[in-house]
Amino acid sequence: MRKSNYIEEFESRFLAPYAQKSSRTRGRQHKEKEHTYRGCYQRDRDRVIHSAAFRRLEYKTQVFVNHEGDYYRTRLTHTLEVSQIARTIAWALRLNVDLVEAISLAHDLGHTPFGHAGEEALNDLMRDYGGFNHNAQSLRVVDLLEEKYPDFPGLNLTWEVREGIAKHMSAYDTIAGNETFEPDKLPALETQVVDIADEIAYDNHDLDDGITSGLIQESELKKVSLWRDVFEGTWAKHRKLDPQMRKYLMIRSLIDIQVTDLINNSRKKLKEFAPSSPDDAKGLKEKIIVFSDDIKERRLELRRLLIRDLYRHYRVLRMSHKAKRFITELFNLYLESPEQLPVSRKGPASTGSAPALDQPRGSQEDTRRMICDYIAAMTDRCALDEHKKLFDPHEKV
Repeated sequence: MRKSNYIEEFESRFLAPYAQKSSRTRGRQHKEKEHTYRGCYQRDRDRVIHSAAFRRLEYKTQVFVNHEGDYYRTRLTHTLEVSQIARTIAWALRLNVDLVEAISLAHDLGHTPFGHAGEEALNDLMRDYGGFNHNAQSLRVVDLLEEKYPDFPGLNLTWEVREGIAKHMSAYDTIAGNETFEPDKLPALETQVVDIADEIAYDNHDLDDGITSGLIQESELKKVSLWRDVFEGTWAKHRKLDPQMRKYLMIRSLIDIQVTDLINNSRKKLKEFAPSSPDDAKGLKEKIIVFSDDIKERRLELRRLLIRDLYRHYRVLRMSHKAKRFITELFNLYLESPEQLPVSRKGPASTGSAPALDQPRGSQEDTRRMICDYIAAMTDRCALDEHKKLFDPHEKV
């Protein structure tokens, strides 16, 4: 008996009928012998964690550019927070936690330097050549760009994890639009969990960073019902608490309220629709993993404040416009003179650098896509260093 059968046995006993089971995977693009002690989704998770793209998330922007300070979230800390929240939800709903974790850890691998500003810049530059979407780029990373195995390109992840990456959609994302993954069906329940966990992590941890930076004022937050309720409850118990500790307690309470509401409401939906299999759940007309109407409305109130006071704050907008300019100038210089791209070399790139590439040959679209891949892989500091080397005459190249 294969040892991984113990995992499959555990899943058959514990997981709900609508959860995706390892034994029912649609497999990998390139046939491999499965591991003796790990299930297929556990292997996917581990492959993501050991990828160069995952390590580079440490120096990619969440909201504040890396050099703004060491205490703000990065794309890596955001990814870990999404995974932690998603695991809690998945356990409570008896979904496949290994699959949820693998999707969570992989969902932002294709993100550009400088956050969504970098994505918008590359999408504009690639508009007539297929555009740029970080979900599609994440799929491109795991299917093609990572080079770790001699027998196939990419990480050769399972169909279910790749579907989760392609169909990932939160309030901050759009679906990659890949026809391979049944576009007429809903995402799997495990993907729906990651989508919501992404939103919870985004909103509450960006709120935390916004307060820390001084861009969000507590006087404005008290106008938001969710914050006001949590503040009053915290104040009643801890009147003399240090403000920093009080902020931590309040952010934690906000997350707990939303996760609890999501679990309770999703359980009601699961009972109402009673899907008997993962395919049943994907064939429904509406998503099951959703907030109650009350929390949904109150979250919108909080998000409007984040958009107004944080994402559209002049300091954040200045960072975004500067980032777009850097990326556009790098892209156009490489396009004008692609010989300046580093030539492929043996050995891994350092954590902060983009991988070296073969010199681009072929069509204009191929050249642009290669340049796009190169820039998208950069960290914030790599992009800043590269821009300085190429545009500052006093900088060594």
